[in-house]
Amino acid sequence: MKDEKTTGKGLLQGQAAVVTGASRGIGRAIALRLAVEGAAVAINYHGSKERAEAVKAQIEEKGGTAFLFPCDVADFSACELFLKAATEQMGRLDILVNNAGITRDGLLMRMSEADYDAVLDTNLKGTFNCIRFASRQMLKQKSGRIINISSVSGVLGNAGQANYSASKAGVIGLTKSAARELASRGITVNAIAPGFINTEMTEGLSEKVKISAEEQIPLGKFGEPEDIAEAAVFLASERARYITGQVLHVDGGMAM
Repeated sequence: MKDEKTTGKGLLQGQAAVVTGASRGIGRAIALRLAVEGAAVAINYHGSKERAEAVKAQIEEKGGTAFLFPCDVADFSACELFLKAATEQMGRLDILVNNAGITRDGLLMRMSEADYDAVLDTNLKGTFNCIRFASRQMLKQKSGRIINISSVSGVLGNAGQANYSASKAGVIGLTKSAARELASRGITVNAIAPGFINTEMTEGLSEKVKISAEEQIPLGKFGEPEDIAEAAVFLASERARYITGQVLHVDGGMAM
C-alpha cells in the first residue's frame, strides 16, 4: 500500500468491512488492502491500541475510512456488542474477515489445558462468535462476504501445534457449515489457508527451522502478508460471487 490511494473506483467501493486482529501482520495487510479498494474498515484489536491506531492513521493518510474497535473475540457477549457497534458506525456490514488468532505451541503430552483452551477459544470460538453476530446484518441485507483465516497447519497438521492445528481445522469445518446455511441469503463464506508467512509469528523461528520450512515449500520461500491480503480482496469482491464453502491455499504449494 506504499503508493496507493483510494480512488473511488476500487473493487469494494462503498462497502463496509470488519477485520479482526487487524493491528499487525496478516490482519493489518488485509485491512490496508480492503481500504485501498474503497471499503470502510473496522479495525478490531485486543492488545496494542497504539498499533491499531497506526493502521487507522495509515488508511486515513491514503484517503480511506477506518474505525477502531477493541474486543477479545473469544468473549461471546463482547463480540455481540462489538459487531453491533461496528455495524451502527458504518451503517452496514458487507465483509467480515476473521483473522484474529494466537499460538501456544508445545508438545501434545506436555500441553496444558489452559494453553489448549486459549487457542481454541480465540481461533475457533472467536470465529464462530463473529460470524454469529455479523450474519445478522448480512441476512437483513441479503448479501455479504465472510472470509475466515485458517492455516496450512489445519490441513496438514504440525508437530508441536496440536491446539493450533485443531483450531484451524475447525475453522475449515465451520466455514463449510456456515456456507451451506447462509448461501440462500446471498452470503458467501470461504477460508484462506496461509502457509509460512513473514510476520512476527514466524520471525521468532530459529534459522534452522526456517531453512527446514523453506525446504517443504515448492516455491522455496515464505510468503508475505500482502499475498494473503490479495486473496482476501478477491474473495470479498464480486469477482468471487459464485465461490462459497472453499479453502484457498496461499502457501507456496505446501498442501498441494
